[in-house]
Amino acid sequence: MGIMPVNKLLLSMTLPMMASMLIQALYNVVDSIFVARITDTMGTGSAGTDALVAVGMAFPFQTLLIAFTTGMGVGMNALLSRALGEKDYTTVNKTAMNGLFLSLCNFVIFFCIGCFLARPIIASQGGEGRVLEYGTSYLGIVCMGSLGCCIQITCERLLQSTGRSGLSMATQMVGAFINIILDPILIFGYFGLPAMGVAGAAVATITGQIIAAFIGVLLNLKYNSDISFSLKGFKPDLNIIGKIYSVGLPTIVMQSIGSVMTYFMNKILSGLDAGAVAVFTVYFKLQSFFFMPIFGLNNGMIPIVAFNYGARKRKRLVSTIKLSMVYAFVLLFLGFLAFEIIPDKLLLLFDTRDDSLVRLGVPALRIIAVHYLLAWFCIIAGSVFQALGNGVYSLLVSVARQLVVLLPVAFLLARIGGLPLIWWCFPIAEVISLLFSALFLIRINREIISKV
Repeated sequence: MGIMPVNKLLLSMTLPMMASMLIQALYNVVDSIFVARITDTMGTGSAGTDALVAVGMAFPFQTLLIAFTTGMGVGMNALLSRALGEKDYTTVNKTAMNGLFLSLCNFVIFFCIGCFLARPIIASQGGEGRVLEYGTSYLGIVCMGSLGCCIQITCERLLQSTGRSGLSMATQMVGAFINIILDPILIFGYFGLPAMGVAGAAVATITGQIIAAFIGVLLNLKYNSDISFSLKGFKPDLNIIGKIYSVGLPTIVMQSIGSVMTYFMNKILSGLDAGAVAVFTVYFKLQSFFFMPIFGLNNGMIPIVAFNYGARKRKRLVSTIKLSMVYAFVLLFLGFLAFEIIPDKLLLLFDTRDDSLVRLGVPALRIIAVHYLLAWFCIIAGSVFQALGNGVYSLLVSVARQLVVLLPVAFLLARIGGLPLIWWCFPIAEVISLLFSALFLIRINREIISKV
């Protein structure tokens, strides 16, 4: 972390994570591709559209689950990496154990949500009839079976923070492949199993996560020699927990804000055209092919920046940031080209036998993709803020983009021009995000980086 050439280190840390994130994106897309092919007893495709809408309405709370665990993991990762840079192994071990404790707390919260709130959540977004039934089933299963997700993400972060990204990738790959294999078997009822429909997609997801979590625990115990895991005498350390959340809370809030944005966008879109919710769902699945690798880049970049900040190596810190921005731009520019050139072909992957998906989706994808030309800078800048202990800047940028700008603009555009205009809320919001990110990065450079 402190001596390897920066580009080689960054690639060695991030390429495995980017690959695993691509696999994660793949199984998210595969989930929806199979779900879109669900047909009703008459053989029509309307059930597939309803299934996509249902999954889209469950999506905000599914991502909220990931936000809570990922945000905690980011804080744990930054604190643990900084402690490693300072050779403070007592803090390293305490941070790891408290991180695992917090992941169990997250599971309890979302188990309760799945038990008692799944149906009201779907209904509140305009879900009714078959959409309500599909969405309630999917969200309930994903939340009540979230133990695997919580433990898996935490174990991955522990491996990443000690430079073992390759092992971290292995857990994600196993979970992803299990999900992909089980999806068609459980959704359509192959090999003598009952056809579970949308519920089958949820069961496939949590099964993959549980197995991946088990492997993650084993890999940490056997190969993560930088951390000593012991339950003997363990009790929650409020000081460590406070430090974890001082860094990770902005990530939790930022990703939660994304869930809030998706929730209210679903409400706005369902009021215009139910098919627009399916388009929005498909967009989020497709964009993961380009954003998930960047999140993998971030996961590898943050411990490098944190370590070299703790070790007082400014040149390596700055080089890591610059290289990360170059790689992020390339990834999102490829996404921009894909959505501009072949949006119809991407949408046809989700064969609902309903031509409204392509008719509504092509102009939507082309408009939304414009913000990719700006988003790369904002994403990397936000990760820099977190790695250097200034996650509140990331929070302010996210609030400004998704709540202060995007949702109000979406509401106004929907009232003025309906679906043809509403998608422009994404590029407009990204401009505001860029301005705030640039201003905060200049301040961070002046007050922190330049003084290292």
